[in-house]
Amino acid sequence: MTVKVTEHVHWIGKIDWELRKFHGEDYSTHRGSTYNAYLITDEKTAIIDTVWTPYAKEFVETLKKELNGKPLDYIIANHGEVDHSGALPDVMKAFPGTPIYCTANAVHSLKGQFHEEWEFRVVKTGDQLSLGKQTLTFIEAPMLHWPDSMFEYLDGDQILFSNDAFGQHYASELLFNDLVDPCELFQEAIKYYANILTPFSELVIKKIEQWSSLNLPLQMICPSHGVIWRKNPVQIVEKYLSWASRYQEEQVTIVYDSMWEGTRIMAEAITEGLQPDGKRMNVKIFNAARSDKNDIITQIFKSKAILVGCPTVNKGILAPIAGLLEEISGLRMKGKKAAAFGCYGWSGEGNQVLVSALKRAGFEVIIGPIKTLWKPTPEDRERCKAFGAEFQKMLEG
Repeated sequence: MTVKVTEHVHWIGKIDWELRKFHGEDYSTHRGSTYNAYLITDEKTAIIDTVWTPYAKEFVETLKKELNGKPLDYIIANHGEVDHSGALPDVMKAFPGTPIYCTANAVHSLKGQFHEEWEFRVVKTGDQLSLGKQTLTFIEAPMLHWPDSMFEYLDGDQILFSNDAFGQHYASELLFNDLVDPCELFQEAIKYYANILTPFSELVIKKIEQWSSLNLPLQMICPSHGVIWRKNPVQIVEKYLSWASRYQEEQVTIVYDSMWEGTRIMAEAITEGLQPDGKRMNVKIFNAARSDKNDIITQIFKSKAILVGCPTVNKGILAPIAGLLEEISGLRMKGKKAAAFGCYGWSGEGNQVLVSALKRAGFEVIIGPIKTLWKPTPEDRERCKAFGAEFQKMLEG
């Protein structure tokens, strides 16, 4: 399958409907994904990225068919990760000697992946490659989200090829933002940002400011995953600026794990307290052992505050909560408040473990923690409700 993007640009990637886990088991892809690669045909021909390794042979067949006997003059490698570069060895066998344009860091990552001495041509921000009537301008984008990342701008068609920025793990035959369900699209876009780009938010803002200062006309943004932004492409840029700026909605997320229901009962009682006098607050509750990790992280990213609960086990906490907090720590979210709670049987150190982990992750712990012995009594439930009410007052204060 190929899709015409403009007269000179065709999408030649792969839609992966079956994908449910990305980065090994690290990222859930409930709606599949795409590996976007683009062929530019002018006086010279160039491809921007390839596809993941399992689809390499299929990709080369598609590329040959689209070239229709023309040579492949240039390969642009935006990023060394194998969902972008996996088909490179097969492409180089089919088109030996084709130069690969990439950043200096990409040379290291591509050599590390494939152990090949291909003809690499290192580019920096502002370098250009003439294709004939149109010219590609290279823009380095280190740590968005790898050190080797870069973008390109195609002047004639006014397209920004944005690599892993502005993408989504979202499979669709429609491939353009104005054709797909906007609710699904933005659900996947914010999930992608929350789980992948949050640690680099300051760099996101700087890169968007740098791009804006160029005052270049923009008709489309073509990312490496998900749909192409062709209708009002600036809307996703504006979303990124918002998400990168200590983003939060009027929402509280409660995450817990529980051995024998005690901590769950506490979570539900705290939720009641968060909504005193009939006032309804948007509260999301997740059992970390039974819920998708990336969905939880997305809701935490959207929230102004979180409460994390876990029973004490071996003077510590259960693995699903420990793992989640460790991952959140790496994401370096900012401007969010937090508290901890949990049951215990005979020692009760778990709450302090939670508090320490929340602080390491950058959360401001504003109250508590609160704990109950064994299964909460009716009196304990009332204490948890009061705890929730006090937390809510401190948020508003």
